[in-house]
Amino acid sequence: MQATLRTVLKLQTRQNFRRFQHSYDYDLIVIGGGSGGLATAQEAARLTEKNPKKIAVLDFVKPTPSGSTWGLGGTCVNVGCIPKKLMHQASIVGKTVEDSESYGWNIAQAGPHDWKKLVENVQNHVKSLNFGYRTALRSSRVDYLNMHGRFTDEHTIEAVDRLNNARLITSDKFLIAVGGRPKMLDIPGKEYCITSDDIFNLRKPPGKTLVIGASYVALECAGFLHGLGSDTTVMSRSIFLRGFDQQMAQLVVDHMQGEGVRFIRDSTPIAVEKLEHAKENAFRVTHKHTNGRVTSEDYNTVLMAVGRQAQTSSIGLDSAGVKFNIDTDGKIPVVEESTNVPHIYALGDVITGNTELTPVAIRAGRLLARRLFGGKTEMMDYTTVPTTVFTPLEYSACGMTEEEATNVLGRDNIEVYHTYFTPLEWTLPHRNSDQCYMKCIVGRDDKIVGLHILGPNSGEIMQGFAVAMKAGATMEHLRGTVSIHPTVAEGDECPWWRTEGRAEGWIHVRRDAEVSGRPWAALRDRDDTRGIAVDDVMHRNLSRRCMH
Repeated sequence: MQATLRTVLKLQTRQNFRRFQHSYDYDLIVIGGGSGGLATAQEAARLTEKNPKKIAVLDFVKPTPSGSTWGLGGTCVNVGCIPKKLMHQASIVGKTVEDSESYGWNIAQAGPHDWKKLVENVQNHVKSLNFGYRTALRSSRVDYLNMHGRFTDEHTIEAVDRLNNARLITSDKFLIAVGGRPKMLDIPGKEYCITSDDIFNLRKPPGKTLVIGASYVALECAGFLHGLGSDTTVMSRSIFLRGFDQQMAQLVVDHMQGEGVRFIRDSTPIAVEKLEHAKENAFRVTHKHTNGRVTSEDYNTVLMAVGRQAQTSSIGLDSAGVKFNIDTDGKIPVVEESTNVPHIYALGDVITGNTELTPVAIRAGRLLARRLFGGKTEMMDYTTVPTTVFTPLEYSACGMTEEEATNVLGRDNIEVYHTYFTPLEWTLPHRNSDQCYMKCIVGRDDKIVGLHILGPNSGEIMQGFAVAMKAGATMEHLRGTVSIHPTVAEGDECPWWRTEGRAEGWIHVRRDAEVSGRPWAALRDRDDTRGIAVDDVMHRNLSRRCMH
């Protein structure tokens, strides 16, 4: 037994000595040039400026089936947040033009939207960001390798460029930040479909468009496509915005439907066929309803937004001994960004249990660099992270959904306050005044555990509330804060409905067996008060019409 132990200790000593003696090409290699990977590399370079470390970023974009490709910066910059927000803004501008007459502007009838010009301007901005990232890496003394990296062992990768030239590179530490790419349904004709990786680079207007999916990507794309003049339909198999508050999700869909977006629910596409003799691109989509009925309809563009897959299958994780969910979403289980291999880390959309957001990846990357190269200990806090869905009427959320709060804290331990409000800007054009909504979920200790806002610029509003929630804001803090008038953010000054309980001066609404589980939106237009205990129905009506 002692002899065996001595042998093991000798082997470990030799391995440690060889590792100590080994001269790696780099101290850190980041595989993936998206937001999280770039933030980690640049922070590591900053922290080691006086004692420079050798750092490299590998980034390689495999073209989509439609041929789309892009530069350094990852999904957010190239085919995500940035172009999406710009196209969302383009559709908002169109709505503002419609409203302008009510404000006294004699603007001639606007012509058709110039899709080609918008795409050109968006792509020019994206390319300027690509250039900025390359320049920033150079300034930080970080090597940028436009190559695909694949592990051959736990300290070595094979890097291959576009011309298939390969070389082996070693490193002491690795960060996997390859992100994800859109999934495609495995149906006949899927090659005729595009994804969010293609939509921002289309050279011609998409025309009549079918968006397949119920995710935030699906609804965001459908929203701005409709706003820019495309006849847009959304096809969904199940619930919208899975993982978000379902009452808010339904309000988002209700608003989009009211604006003219068509929805085909409880349906799944089973085939896409190209119509060869059509004057323009045309595709026949056959879909099956849950009741078994099969129908078909023709579209100019079919966009799939049915989820994303982590891009881990092609980077040789098995060769490095890194565990990952090979049979499901491809994600890597981590503990504080550490994989099961001590010197290999992962963050961003590629890890399990993570909120897939750019600011999350950036912060996690910077904190990781500080722990690895700056002697710090702070870990990433993945809770109470704000986010916004950029649908025509923006939906922003921070903290728990009502469903999550009910499951985690218990129905008897939460109270839900909610109110409708109307932005002052909507009054002159006489827009529907029953659209904007705010919901606040409060724990037994009066602490706000979830906040949800549906309204213009809700993301800008939520950013401030998120700071307050991080600091432990309570409902009493919210009620005691003087609002800026007139603003959308002062929605919290409106009279509120309160569920499960009663507060002096506040409207009290209770749930009973008849209305339990139904969206509160279904209650707002009821003429009777059956199933609703209220102090004063006039207050309820005032809550609906609170104008700023």
